Amino acid sequence: MKIALVHDYLTQRGGAERVFELLCKRYPEADIFTSIYDPQKTIDISSRVVKTTYLQKIPGAAKHFRLMAPFYFPAFRALDLQEYDLIISSSTSFAKAVRKRPNARHICFCHNVTRFLWDTQTYLREYGDYRYFAPLIEKIFQVMRNIDLKYAQEPDLYIANSSIVARRIQNIYRKNAIVVNYPIDTSNFVFSDIKEEYYLASARMISYKRLDIIIEAFNWLGWHLLISGDGPEQERLKAKALDNIEFLGHVSDSQRKNLFSKAKSVIVAALEDYGLVPVEANASGTPVIAYGAGGVLDTQIPQKTGVFFKRQTPESLHTALLEAQAINWDYANIRNHAVTNFSEAAFFNKVEAIISPA
Repeated sequence: MKIALVHDYLTQRGGAERVFELLCKRYPEADIFTSIYDPQKTIDISSRVVKTTYLQKIPGAAKHFRLMAPFYFPAFRALDLQEYDLIISSSTSFAKAVRKRPNARHICFCHNVTRFLWDTQTYLREYGDYRYFAPLIEKIFQVMRNIDLKYAQEPDLYIANSSIVARRIQNIYRKNAIVVNYPIDTSNFVFSDIKEEYYLASARMISYKRLDIIIEAFNWLGWHLLISGDGPEQERLKAKALDNIEFLGHVSDSQRKNLFSKAKSVIVAALEDYGLVPVEANASGTPVIAYGAGGVLDTQIPQKTGVFFKRQTPESLHTALLEAQAINWDYANIRNHAVTNFSEAAFFNKVEAIISPA
């Protein structure tokens, strides 16, 4: 069976790219396609050839890949994949549009519907100049939404990383999706059942991560909070924090895994489509205190691996922190939950059953 692996663009290293990296390792004989490829800034594909679209030839396309948005659909439609029996696309937007021959199969790992088209204000609110160009952008996006709906019908099967993404695929694209929670490399995290007197938030400092909620709750409690990560909100958040809150900035992978293993709990206040941080915390034997919506509903067991708070407010988080403090956590069971359900082996057992049904 001849397999093609297709990803939107390989110009960064995020969660979607890490999943695509796993697919590349799993299918070493498959051919790899993407629109634009920057090997210095994305996943390690070793010495394998990456086939790109005509967008690769545009000067500055890799650096300004988001500005290429109107051109991705025709670029993917122009790819010739007629010789492939199985196409596996990894997409948050455009790669699902590739064409196949009639008797081939196309399976799409859909990390989300095309967010900048279907949740434009939320997606673009980080870009301050957006409001000046909103009327023009909206006209362009309306055309692109119609195209997105059309090409969303191309895959034969969708795999979603969480229940909330599966619902979006159904609601917007009118396509059913099978939920397979994405994995982590559990060997990258160290277990400890001895916790130190600090809580941890690990996130980019951007508004939707809602670190402001976490800071305000810990200002009230006076408990020791460590925050790792950086981003455009850093100075504003530092100005809000009292002395019990420590900003670590960017930390190494080694520092990060040790922070996760020794924290009393890891705090997540964002609404995430899936979210790897809660699973990484559990792989370290650490419970999670999270806003109870989105991907955490798939990955966490209340009172066993974490505690949910119902509203994105400091008051609601404050209540959850006190609740979590009263629980006698079984750290070994938390670790076992992550290894059993979110390891790479568990992930590919589910994927292979879908791709090659008995």
